[in-house]
Amino acid sequence: MLLERADALSAAIYTEVVRLGGSISAEHGLGSAKRDLADTYGDPVERELMRTVKQALDPRGLMNPGKVV
Repeated sequence: MLLERADALSAAIYTEVVRLGGSISAEHGLGSAKRDLADTYGDPVERELMRTVKQALDPRGLMNPGKVV
C-alpha cells in the first residue's frame, strides 16, 4: 500500500523541502534517481550552469555519460 503511494509521498516531501528553502540533494550530489526531479524542484539557472560546465569540460560526453556533472 505504501509503495503504491511512494511517488506521491516523495513529491509532497520534496515540495515542502523546497518551500522551506531546502534541497532535494545532499553533499554528495543529486544522484541518478533524482536527476529528472531537479528540473521540477531545482533552480533552472543552476541546472543550465551545470550543463554548460559539463559541456565545456567534456564536449564529447565521454566522462560519466548520462550524468549531469
